[in-house]
Amino acid sequence: MAEGRANLPAWLERGIADLFPDADPPPLESESAGQEVMGVADPGDSALAARLAEASRNDRPLRVKLGIDPTGADIHLGHSLLFRKLRAFQDAGHTAVLIIGDFTARIGDPTGKSSTRVQLSAAEVEANAETYLLQLGLGQSRDQSLLDFETPGRLEVRRNSEWLAGLALPQVIELLGTSTVGQMLAKDDFSKRYGSGTPISLHEFLYPLLQGYDSVAIQADVELGGTDQKFNVAMGRDLQRHFGQRPQFGLLLPILPGLDGVQKMSKSLGNTVGLREDPLSMYSKLEKVPDAVVDTYLTLLTDLDLRALPPNPRERQKAMALDITRQRHGASAADQAQRDAATLVGAAAGQHAAAAAVPEASLAAVNFPARAFYLLSALGLCGSSSEARRQIQGGGVRLDGVKLVDPNQTFASAADLEGKVIQLGKKTFRRLVGG
Repeated sequence: MAEGRANLPAWLERGIADLFPDADPPPLESESAGQEVMGVADPGDSALAARLAEASRNDRPLRVKLGIDPTGADIHLGHSLLFRKLRAFQDAGHTAVLIIGDFTARIGDPTGKSSTRVQLSAAEVEANAETYLLQLGLGQSRDQSLLDFETPGRLEVRRNSEWLAGLALPQVIELLGTSTVGQMLAKDDFSKRYGSGTPISLHEFLYPLLQGYDSVAIQADVELGGTDQKFNVAMGRDLQRHFGQRPQFGLLLPILPGLDGVQKMSKSLGNTVGLREDPLSMYSKLEKVPDAVVDTYLTLLTDLDLRALPPNPRERQKAMALDITRQRHGASAADQAQRDAATLVGAAAGQHAAAAAVPEASLAAVNFPARAFYLLSALGLCGSSSEARRQIQGGGVRLDGVKLVDPNQTFASAADLEGKVIQLGKKTFRRLVGG
């Protein structure tokens, strides 16, 4: 992670992993060639600082692109790194151009995938897009949202079907003519699949070209992306040159480790914190992040000064969890979540947890009599009955602080569970109601 870049303003420098300089590199022939671009004479931070200064002199805000493909319904903290940086550009007076990849999402980004993705329908993509915008702050005040939807001139929300759906075949052929098979196969994901004999559909080669064309369509000055998007961002620069535009500046951010501290944050790996999670769940999860990645979370997800925090790992962990929860839910709710988390830790040791403001889970859909493994599955705390059995047998489930040991333990009626707190692992708590 590159901290303390001498030429960048403080609001921008934090957490940057990589920069594409302003100088025009030779045509990109591989991802390794793209990495060599970083070694040109004009350092990336100097070039970006110069472009920022130019924008200020000309009183012309930079157009800062961030593209998202709404292939799911939830945004997690790993995604939020890019939105936080986009918001920093907004607050500095620049224009954020948020591209909803309603067209490209139907293809699916092949980055990081070992097989062809299932294509989504237009209706599925649009439904996901609406939930994304709500999570980013649509309809909320700028002080309570991740992005600023209120200040005039600070945000454009565009759907790339505006320009991609109408491309004629000659235009598609022109796009394909800007790239080579060798260039595409140099992309790490394609290279691995080709080498292992895993099929690559031809439409997948179109994805980086179409994402790159987005930069042409909105005349991007800067594109934000994760380090895994370097190939796609570089493609945007190549296409802008092809169409006679000044190449955008590429600004890449690290991939956030998940709650396990090892693998990247990913819903499929079950190591995420969602933006829509309740304050207690969010705080409880973050408070258990491994010590080795706490400073990474502090750097990438907060504006706290690491030098001013106590050196004790546990105190840094709590400060991080509290600040992130405050960002999403406000100071009052976050402070209450911290108190409730401490109460529930005590409850696990046999103390009473009645005073804690624990999120509720309804028993209305549970068919009684109910075995313990079925209960966890019916409440949505486990994805399947077999997973629920493993959790109980592994000692990870408590009811009002008492460990459940028998997956087949039977509860006769909802009255046996009403008002009790069920705990899954160290991070998930639900108060059982209804029935």
